[in-house]
Amino acid sequence: MNDERRRDDAPETESERRTTNLILLGIVAAVIGCALWLGNAMLDARKADECMASGRSSCAPIANPVPPPR
Repeated sequence: MNDERRRDDAPETESERRTTNLILLGIVAAVIGCALWLGNAMLDARKADECMASGRSSCAPIANPVPPPR
């Protein structure tokens, strides 16, 4: 039997733990951000669908450009 410890058996250092936690935090933040974006997109689509189903023809929001200052 070999008494040398393999790299996989070595205890995790504080730096490795911190890096792993930051990576996981980034992934969780990205998933939450995507979920919020998707939820808002689905809400907008539902509102437009309900507007069209009610028979109105002006359901899409129209952006008014800001005129240049005189």
